[in-house]
Amino acid sequence: MAAWVPCRRWAWAAVSFGRPRGPIASLARKPPRAWWLPACRQKVSLCFLNRPDLPSLAYKKLKGKTPGIIFIPGYLSDMNGKKALAIEEFCKSLGHACIRFDYSGIGNSDGNLAECTVGKWRKDVLSILDDVAEGPQILVGSSLGGWLMLHAAIARPEKVAALIGIATAADGLVTQFRALSVEAQKEIEVKGEWTLPSIYNEEGFYHIPYSFIKEAEHHCLLHSPIPVTCPVRLLHGMKDNIMPWHTSLQVADRIVGPDVDVILRKHSDHRMKEKADIHLLVCTIDDLIDKLSTVVH
Repeated sequence: MAAWVPCRRWAWAAVSFGRPRGPIASLARKPPRAWWLPACRQKVSLCFLNRPDLPSLAYKKLKGKTPGIIFIPGYLSDMNGKKALAIEEFCKSLGHACIRFDYSGIGNSDGNLAECTVGKWRKDVLSILDDVAEGPQILVGSSLGGWLMLHAAIARPEKVAALIGIATAADGLVTQFRALSVEAQKEIEVKGEWTLPSIYNEEGFYHIPYSFIKEAEHHCLLHSPIPVTCPVRLLHGMKDNIMPWHTSLQVADRIVGPDVDVILRKHSDHRMKEKADIHLLVCTIDDLIDKLSTVVH
C-alpha cells in the first residue's frame, strides 16, 4: 500500500511503494521542483590553487559531507555553467561538499589557452583531487570532462568513489579528426589549425591547434580495456550532434568494472542542460550517494 512519507533530503512529501533503487526510481520519488529549494545559502568564495611550475587554478569549494562532488567542465567551458551551478546548489541542499573549477587557460585560472592540451588539463583535474578535495569524491564530467574523469579514476582509484559522465567525449576530437579524409587531415597539418564547426561557439567555429589533436592521441582510452572499477553512470542525449551517444556505449563496454549504467535521453542534445536533464543528473548523484553510503555502512 502506498503511504505518504517525508523524502529523505527534501522537506516535502513523496509517495513510497517500497524501496525502489536506481536513477529511474529516484526520478519517481523525487519530483523535479524539490531540489531547486536550497536548504541554506552558504557563500562560496573564489579561491586559487597555486602550483609550482604550473598555472594557478581558480576554484570554488563548498564544504560538507563526503562523498564530495567535483564537476569537470567540457571543452572551453568554465566553472559557471548551468550544470556546475545546479550541482553546487543541489549539494548545498544535501550538506555535501562540492568543488567546481576552471582549467588552466580558461575563466579565472592562469595560463595560456593556446598552450593547453588534454594532458595539461588532466594534470589540472589531478591537482584538484590531490590538493583541494578531501575524502572520497564523485566526479561529474561533461563532454571532454567525461574523458578526463576516466583518466582521474585510473590515476587516483583510492580517491574516486564513482563517476557520472554527461555526453562523455572519450577520444572525441581524435576520433573526429581520424574520420576526415587523408587530404583534409594533411591540409589541417599544413595549416596548423582545425576549424571545427560548432553551434555552441559564438563565431560558429572552434579553432583547434593541430598540436592539440596530436597530443590528445596520447590519452586515448577506447582502444583497450579501461581499468575503472568504481560505479559509473553515463548520461547521453540521443539528439547529440557533437558526440554520438554510441560513444557512451563504447565507454561502458570498455570499463572493466561491473557497475556501469548508460542512460539515454531521446530528445536531449550535447549539453544536456534543460531542466529535465539536470533533474536526471542530480537524481543520479543522489542515488550514487545513497549507494556509497550503504556500502560504507
